[in-house]
Order: sequence, then C-alpha cells, then structure tokens
Amino acid sequence: MKIAIIGATRGIGLAMAQAALADGHDVTALARTPRRMPLSHANLRIVAGDAQDPDAIAKVAEGQDVVCDCLGTTNVTQKISMFSRCAENLAKVLKPEQLLIAVTGIGSGDSRGHGGLLYDYLFMPIVLRRMYADKDQQERIITSNLSRWIIVRPGFLTNGPHTGHYRALTDLTGIRGGKISRTDVADFMLSQAKSPQYIGQTPLLIY
Repeated sequence: MKIAIIGATRGIGLAMAQAALADGHDVTALARTPRRMPLSHANLRIVAGDAQDPDAIAKVAEGQDVVCDCLGTTNVTQKISMFSRCAENLAKVLKPEQLLIAVTGIGSGDSRGHGGLLYDYLFMPIVLRRMYADKDQQERIITSNLSRWIIVRPGFLTNGPHTGHYRALTDLTGIRGGKISRTDVADFMLSQAKSPQYIGQTPLLIY
C-alpha cells in the first residue's frame, strides 16, 4: 500500500511512518525540513515542502492510496491557520477513491466538553482556543468536501509504549478525558488504512 504522511518528522506522524514501514508499506513523507526526519528506509520517500503550499500537497498526495494528515504545532499562543489550509489543499487534490485519515484531538467538533474539568474550562478556552478554532475549521472542510475520510481524535497524548489495546469511541456519553500513546494512535491509523471501518466517522481514541 502507498501511504503519504503529512507531519512525519515527529509525534504521531513519525510513529505512523515507523509503523507503516515496519508493516511493509511504501511511505511518502512531506517534511518542511527533511533533515529532521530521523528515519531512513528503502521504502521511504521524503518530499520537501510545507503543508500550507498547494503544490507540495498535490505532489505528496499523487498516486497514494491513503493520506495521513498528522500535522501538529507547539505554537498555541498566536492565530493558527495551518490545519485548515492543509485541509483546503487536500480537498482540492484528493480523488474520490483516496482515503484521508486526519488527526485533530479531543475538544474538536462534538468532542468539545469531554476533556475533563481543567481541560474544558481552563486549557481549551484560554491556552488552546486558537488552535482548536482552526482544527474545527479543518474538520468542517474535510467533512464537507471529501468522499472518504476518517477524523481521529486522540485523547491526551503520551510517549508511552505501543499496546494495541485502546478504545475507539463514537458515542462519548459519560466520557471525560482519557490518555493514549502516540504509538497506539499510529496503530489505529494503520489499521484503518489497511481495513477502514470508520469512514465518515470521528472516533475518539483513549485507553
């Protein structure tokens, strides 16, 4: 299978690249700074470019079976548009048969209010407000313009080990937060790339 990964040099994207390569897939990674990619593999192709550049997105998505949008940022204090701009670029180039698996997070869309007291009433409205406003826009673009998509909403991310044991929830009744390792998010994404069961859905991943 041919899998493209946007944001592959760290975090969930890097874990996804490692998992996909170990499973025998061809991986194309979009990296703004290719030298920061810590992986080297015969089945890994690195495309230099920015996710906000339409030409870079078109180049990385061409010929792929699955595109994984794993963009992340540590810049949460200023206005953010990278998530929605990447989604706009993907919406213009992805073909109906291609699958997009995009990572947003707990607090996006109808998962807002399910993060727990401190997260919902302190971190979301004060610290993460700008980032999640753009993630909400990202989700709206994806759901309105693409044929085959899965939006993955991880809980609070950890650097814990791969376990393969977690919950993918579409009914959030009674849910108030939860953790998940980046490697287990990648495990779920790879499972959906190979055998998608959540097309058109927004599963929340927690233990």
